[in-house]
Amino acid sequence: MKLTSMDISATASASSIVFEALRKAIIQGQLKEGEPLRQDEIARLFNTSRIPVREAISRLEEQGLVKTRRYKGAFVAELSPRETEEIFNLRALLEPEIIRNAVPRMTPAQLVEAREKCAAFSSSQDPMAWGDLNRDFHETLYSASDLTFFKEIAHNAIDRVERQIRAQLVMSNGMDRADREHNAIIDACEAGDADHAADLTRCHIEGAKASLLKHLSAV
Repeated sequence: MKLTSMDISATASASSIVFEALRKAIIQGQLKEGEPLRQDEIARLFNTSRIPVREAISRLEEQGLVKTRRYKGAFVAELSPRETEEIFNLRALLEPEIIRNAVPRMTPAQLVEAREKCAAFSSSQDPMAWGDLNRDFHETLYSASDLTFFKEIAHNAIDRVERQIRAQLVMSNGMDRADREHNAIIDACEAGDADHAADLTRCHIEGAKASLLKHLSAV
């Protein structure tokens, strides 16, 4: 199992630490779809009991990242193309509204940070970092929104498909297109045009969905 061992035996928030470590390993693809999550092995890696591991796995299951099969234990959730399409459709509903709400609330400092995140994504030569940099850019723009529940759902939806987003960027040569679209979105934000930023965000998500589904159908 590709997890870094850690001694959390004396840590009060052992369950949260295990949860974050497993979540990161899943969304970054270190733990593959369908891979079993053996509680004894995870507890040994973190030098803790099975209780915080069980609690962490339960939280991951609530977020859809893990599924439990009777008599077989927990596994990293697998996404079908139909499920992937559904999650992108949900994102295309939520994220335009988040950014529409965010634009009037953005400070100059937030716009500068978003521009820096955009440049970091554009200049990165590390495919393993592209997913995180893409996410950092979007979440920097969304941070000004006060649609807390929308952002929470969108955050969880992105978790579910982050592995696929990284694959889409790598396999479909999607970096150039994503970079152009990111710059257009932030241009609209800097101009204070919330409706245009929302429209561009929706097109950006729908374009990524179409590219990813094309890639998945060819695999």
